[in-house]
Amino acid sequence: MAVERSPRADTGLRQDKGDAPQTRPPRKPFSWTWVGVAPFFLFAFLFLLLPSASIFVRSFEGPGSTFTFQNILDIFQKSDIRNAYRLSLQISAVTALGGSIFGFLLAYAVTIGGLPKGVRNFMLTFSGVASNFAGVPLAFAFVATMGNAGLVTRLLEGLFGYDIHASGFTIYNFWGLSIVYMYFQFPLMVLVLAPALDGLRREWREACENLGGNNFHYWWHIALPILAPTLLGNAILLFGNAFGAYATAYAFTGSFMNLVTIVIGAQIQGDVLYNPGLGNAMALGMIFIMSLVMLIYGWTQRQAARWTR
Repeated sequence: MAVERSPRADTGLRQDKGDAPQTRPPRKPFSWTWVGVAPFFLFAFLFLLLPSASIFVRSFEGPGSTFTFQNILDIFQKSDIRNAYRLSLQISAVTALGGSIFGFLLAYAVTIGGLPKGVRNFMLTFSGVASNFAGVPLAFAFVATMGNAGLVTRLLEGLFGYDIHASGFTIYNFWGLSIVYMYFQFPLMVLVLAPALDGLRREWREACENLGGNNFHYWWHIALPILAPTLLGNAILLFGNAFGAYATAYAFTGSFMNLVTIVIGAQIQGDVLYNPGLGNAMALGMIFIMSLVMLIYGWTQRQAARWTR
């Protein structure tokens, strides 16, 4: 038996694409939400991109505003500049490692360690204040406490008759400056690590215990692998924070410590070592190192974000 087909249906089946009405996607209305972020982009352009471009251009500026590559070559050829970079990298690595270890232990104590809520709030508030306490006030605090005539020094001499400086102790060296840096390094680690520790799910520990694991198994096989990108990223953040410090080191040691930031200041503002082109070239080297730090930090944060989705 033949089945009759509806002409309307047949027409719809044989409808050509060219016969379809041409429709344009509706134009999106202008959004004023960009106005809210405009100050940020303006600030970034004026105080980040524009100065960086100026540093790059002036790095190739020689005497009499002539173009030269000598400033870049001096970074690799002059031993005092290489030593300045080496010392800055060393103190940044030491304080980043120490700040990561002590900061992790302190963050663990205030988040998972079972301390009272009041202690947790106090430590987090103190960490927020201490991580921003730097520069001249921090240097003066350590000099007044552990300096040659500091409070602790005089207290040990008066109570025990022991002169710590007579035995060779001094805070005006590499390890002394490292201790000063640690004051704002490990509170910063607490601030950035506490949310990651709070994000460890209770189900992961329960699953480990149901499979016969103990506390060591949980941390070694579950918690630390999950926290590894966060720990690495935060250590990189501490490294960059110490590498770019200037006011604390200058106020604490003056020109006795040959840090790259102090050398840059001497090249730009000094009377004897005045060479703005070389100072800008050294600053360009710092920008390159800090850019690598930011790239590694961004990669670690993307890796850590996989466990928070």
